[in-house]
Amino acid sequence: MEEKSKKDHRALLNQGEENELEVFGYQTQSLRRAFCLVASVMTCGILLLVFYWRPQWRVWATCILCPLQEADTVLLRTTDEFQRYIRKKVTCLYLTTLKFPISKNPEEPLVADHHSVINHAILKPELKLRCIQVQKIRYVWDNVEKRFQKVGLLEDSHSCYDIHHMFSLGLTHEEREVRRLVCGPNAIEVEIQPIWKLLIKQVLNPFYVFQAFTLTLWLSQGYIAYSVAIIILSVISIVLTVYDLRQQSVKLHNLVEDHNKVQVTITVKGKGVQELESRLLVPGDVFILPGKCSLPCDAILIDGSCVMNEGMLTGESIPVTKTPLPHMENSMPWKSHSSEDYRKHVLFCGTEVIQVKPAGQGPVKAVVLRTGYNTAKGDLVRSILYPRPLNFKLYSDAFKFIVFLACLGVVGFFYALGVYLYHRISPRDTVTMALLLLTVTVPPVLPAALTTGIVYAQKRLKKKKIFCISPQRINMCGQINLVCFDKTGTLTEDGLDLWGTVPTADNCFQEVHSFASGRPLPWGPLCAAMASCHSLILLDGTIQGDPLDLKMFEGTNWIMEDCNVNFCKLRMSDSNIIIKPGPKANQSPVEAISILRQFPFSSSLQRMSVVAGLAGEDHFHVYMKGAPEMLAKFCRSETVPRNFPQELRHYTMQGFRVIAFAHKALSLGNLSEVESLSREKVESDLTFLGLLIMENRLKKETKLVLKELREASIRTVMITGDNLQTAITVAKNSEMIPQGSQVILVEANEPEEFVPASVTWQLIENQENGPGKNETYINIENSSVLPEEQGNCYHFAMSGKSYQVLFQHFSSLLPKILVNGTIFARMSPGQKSSLVEEFQKLNYYVGMCGDGANDCGALKMAHAGISLSEQEASVASPFTSKTANIECVPHLIKEGRAALVSSFGVFKYLTMYGIIQFIGTSLLYWQLQLFGNYQYMMQDIAITLMVCLTMSSTHAYPKLAPYRPAGQLLSPPLLLSVLLNTCFTCIVQVCAFLYVKQQPWYCEVYRYSECFLDNQSNFSTNMSLERNWTGNATLIPGSILSFESTTLWPITTINCVTVAFIFSKGKPFRKPIYTNYIFSFLLITVLGLTVFILFSDFQVIYRGMELIPTTTSWRISILVAALIQFCTAFFVEDAILQNRVLWLLIKNKFGFFSKSQYRNWQKKLAEDSTWPPTNRTDYSGDGQNGFYINRGFESPEPLPQGKLRQGGQTTQQHFWTRL
Repeated sequence: MEEKSKKDHRALLNQGEENELEVFGYQTQSLRRAFCLVASVMTCGILLLVFYWRPQWRVWATCILCPLQEADTVLLRTTDEFQRYIRKKVTCLYLTTLKFPISKNPEEPLVADHHSVINHAILKPELKLRCIQVQKIRYVWDNVEKRFQKVGLLEDSHSCYDIHHMFSLGLTHEEREVRRLVCGPNAIEVEIQPIWKLLIKQVLNPFYVFQAFTLTLWLSQGYIAYSVAIIILSVISIVLTVYDLRQQSVKLHNLVEDHNKVQVTITVKGKGVQELESRLLVPGDVFILPGKCSLPCDAILIDGSCVMNEGMLTGESIPVTKTPLPHMENSMPWKSHSSEDYRKHVLFCGTEVIQVKPAGQGPVKAVVLRTGYNTAKGDLVRSILYPRPLNFKLYSDAFKFIVFLACLGVVGFFYALGVYLYHRISPRDTVTMALLLLTVTVPPVLPAALTTGIVYAQKRLKKKKIFCISPQRINMCGQINLVCFDKTGTLTEDGLDLWGTVPTADNCFQEVHSFASGRPLPWGPLCAAMASCHSLILLDGTIQGDPLDLKMFEGTNWIMEDCNVNFCKLRMSDSNIIIKPGPKANQSPVEAISILRQFPFSSSLQRMSVVAGLAGEDHFHVYMKGAPEMLAKFCRSETVPRNFPQELRHYTMQGFRVIAFAHKALSLGNLSEVESLSREKVESDLTFLGLLIMENRLKKETKLVLKELREASIRTVMITGDNLQTAITVAKNSEMIPQGSQVILVEANEPEEFVPASVTWQLIENQENGPGKNETYINIENSSVLPEEQGNCYHFAMSGKSYQVLFQHFSSLLPKILVNGTIFARMSPGQKSSLVEEFQKLNYYVGMCGDGANDCGALKMAHAGISLSEQEASVASPFTSKTANIECVPHLIKEGRAALVSSFGVFKYLTMYGIIQFIGTSLLYWQLQLFGNYQYMMQDIAITLMVCLTMSSTHAYPKLAPYRPAGQLLSPPLLLSVLLNTCFTCIVQVCAFLYVKQQPWYCEVYRYSECFLDNQSNFSTNMSLERNWTGNATLIPGSILSFESTTLWPITTINCVTVAFIFSKGKPFRKPIYTNYIFSFLLITVLGLTVFILFSDFQVIYRGMELIPTTTSWRISILVAALIQFCTAFFVEDAILQNRVLWLLIKNKFGFFSKSQYRNWQKKLAEDSTWPPTNRTDYSGDGQNGFYINRGFESPEPLPQGKLRQGGQTTQQHFWTRL
């Protein structure tokens, strides 16, 4: 019973998706709420502030756990490692507000779709439903499934038949109203946040609240100048942040505003056609595509076809042809019926309709699939509004450090209380002085200081035309140790050059036709296929489409014309375009070709085909093009040349892009039969026509950048949708795979009826084939291990299909392959994202660089995604480069490393600055004293404030070092640095504090002013000072004038300057300190000023700084002590703590190894004599492969996180792994 109760109050939202949430049910208790209200009043609102920071505490304090069905409040928790909480109120929607009668009969559904969540959610006879709104998505309580379900979309369980049968005639007026009430408006509304709201959110940040408390205390004690400076700095920081957030809010609002104002024409059952605003659309509505327009929702095309510009989604403004959902009688879900290719029937929100092609006399129609934030564009906007939180050790370690400093302040607070109470000082003064010591340890300039490095880096990146929408990721770029690259348009040039065609005849390849010869392509089936098998369209007299299709079509020298030209004469279909030989084309017996039917290209199918009519012929032709390996499967075996694999390899190994063509004649009588043809019937029993060879050249920067990354020990990986052999050749030509390295092809196959899933390993070797030319072939020797002399120089290459099989059936084998996997070809967009995530699970910091086409998911998933496209799709990418080559990658890593080192330096400095002041102030507190306001001010404003604003402006070092900077604050070198510097500071200050009391001229000034005056002549070189000093001696607590403060102040001030110098690390991640002119000048100036004040005898200076003149020998002693401390600290920091070789020796000596998953795998595999396997086949049942079938890939039921990968994922790295 108890188990059932636990299950009732907890459920999962978006199960198995990236934004998965746990939801817990709670019921508000009036008594608890009243008690919290009283407590909030009594604590002057502090409790409300705590509840604002910790919403879960508010729920736990005011509510009790209850079943979700009865909850009026829900607590949501993310299922990632951050475990963030969100509180939401459960609201009720009442159907009684609708202006027409509604049946209260429980047996009678309110919407035609019987399985709809809406029918399950509405309670009868109350006619109400319960819902919550989470991250712009509405969820309603499903009374049948007993969980919250998403609304605003059609269920995936619908079959093709259901969609055509239930929705093709439109919805009734009543059903539309019900759906609109439940699903909400079809609008992507981004509220422009009011400035006051943004301001309050910033001001209520915990650190700013502590800062406000600190500054209030300091102002009450008369420490005005520094407090005002910090207030001004904080106000500027808050105003800039609010301005930036406001600008982003306005920009995003403007981006989506027009989407909500589109006028659409819908079909209402029983009422005909209606025109309305797009925000009133509901899932299930049928609307008419008028022609050129922007899609206001996601929809399924049910009648006619159209051409879309999906640049918003893919980053490429290439026309995409959409086909209607077929009429199928089976009950299979419509997405499953079309497999991965279901997108060819879906029109996505925000994409542009370029052209519509009605199937008959009626208009082109589509059924609304998803509305509002459920759409593709809504998802893109949500990813910007609610970005994935950064899991970076620096930020969690920084919080721990601040907590430590705060604890140190608490110790100081109780120490001050003890000292002042012992001397029987008034409670008011005691508490004030204790609170002052509490605030010394946590510098109020900390938030501004930590962001300065990022701001400077962002400014430098902007000069290099790299723009950033997520500045916090710049620090993360400093840790990148693996970069994934797309191939086409990223490593290689965007465009393809035609090299030649290789036609076939009589089952043999014929002579190559070279385009470089200038001769036109001879007429034949291959020429007809190249002229017609494409998705090009004619728009305003210009041919538009995929660059590959465009280049191929241009190679035929044929032209496109509108269908009205010679239409009657040709007696073709009402196709939009016809294709005719151009003036430069070879003589052809065919006057024109008309494309009658098109089966679009899809990356999952790797092919496309068309049904075409040739003028003067009474039958039709099928032309097909695609990946050669795929296309050969659809051809009659007797038409495929026997040397096809060798010929294909010959070209792909030279880096050419190869496309194959096939053809068959159709004996159909009329055009209506063409429309009813299935793809399966069209794409069968084809005749192989030949190959088109295209050249894809490397960009001139590619080789140099990859070499630079390799020398910096940064792994490079290629993830492409292109042919595997081509990808391998490009990797070798670009030296992503260095010369002499071995490549092992990994080919995995799905399980069949009696055969389990298998993985085959084939070793590829280089062999000289003519002077200066390498040809690659499959080694057929029966070797099981690579030659020993090759060591670890091997690289795995695989296709997307093999990756998917490994992911599903060889999960324990996948990490072993990934640590040396370099080439991933024929990868779909989803597989690209999955691969990036798998690399992250191995504790790699992953960068992804792509041109936006099909890379959006991977760009968002990576720690640092760099888009080379400026299309709308790149909005979700953290970085965008306006220079369309990969030079941006090393620039970004250099700036990331410099920003990271700057953040560490500033953090160490501020920690030491707080500790230096804490020790000095604590020593003075022992005799009820403290430093003077101007003494504090010089340290706080002249040194700390200016240091924090200038230390980070040192530029990045121009050469990438072969190792990364430390990625965590809690690492031995950094902790020892702070600890040892604290010890040096403590020793010098305590010794100076005690030693000054031993001097013959010393007296306790604040107690014995007469003694001080009598002894003045002993140490003052300016006798006129004597009579002016008695006025400053005071007996009240908090007195400033003393020999102790005069001795400690120059020591602490010089210490602040020296630690700023020591912690401002230059090479290998930043340029030397002297190149930062402002910072260097500042340190020299402050040091000179401090020494000048120390040795000067000017009355005005000493009175102003509240110092006492001492003997020259004592002043020299102070300077010598400060110099010795600097030399010791500098030697320890530079020769020991920053000595990478020494730390590596210590790690090896004591057996400390990296806790990163990929390091552990590398170590294990290096010791495994049977790895890597070559020229053998393993099956998923073999015990040695750790047989494991990952059902989470196939099923919507996810597995527990810990079981998805063998060994799990280490989220915390060991202290000793920073190097």
